[in-house]
Amino acid sequence: MRRQTATANPRAYTSMNRTHTTGREVFFGDEEIIVSKTDTKGRITYANDVFLKVAGYRASEVIGMPHSMIRHPDMPRCVFQLLWDTIQKGEEIFAYVVNSAKNGDHYWVLAHVTPTFDTDGKIIGYHSNRRVPDREAIDAITPIYAQLRAVEERYASKKEGIVAATDVLLALLKKGGVSYGEFVFSLGKKMAEAS
Repeated sequence: MRRQTATANPRAYTSMNRTHTTGREVFFGDEEIIVSKTDTKGRITYANDVFLKVAGYRASEVIGMPHSMIRHPDMPRCVFQLLWDTIQKGEEIFAYVVNSAKNGDHYWVLAHVTPTFDTDGKIIGYHSNRRVPDREAIDAITPIYAQLRAVEERYASKKEGIVAATDVLLALLKKGGVSYGEFVFSLGKKMAEAS
């Protein structure tokens, strides 16, 4: 049987990767940082060695591929929509993200995503640094993400699901009186206070 690779048929591979999950979590070191860069369409232009090691790919398998190739099916699309909306406005965003490795394992990160500008101030790409997240934050965000995914799954249309889940997320933030960024950092504050 021929092995499917990212470069042989990106669409088939991405689809396969999203449905094949092992339930095993993999980790990277507290001192390690996963780094990737994309163009304005989200295609990977750079991935550091930590990215390649944790995700289980070779550079030749990821360069030019959509960054969504590592999207885990438990990750709410509405959070990615928020991320894209934010960075396309030229702003930075922090988010807890669960990604899929090539073999179907998963790994959690605290992502910091920023736009990259040319000398004229035009966005020419995006840069993401991902660190090891605090476990308490992951424990807190997991049921929220599950709730958002459940809302998204109720709709036949992905777009309608994203809109509905975004409404749920915004209502949650409004109830807490915080922005998304403040919400992400509040999870970290709770952990800092607990230690």
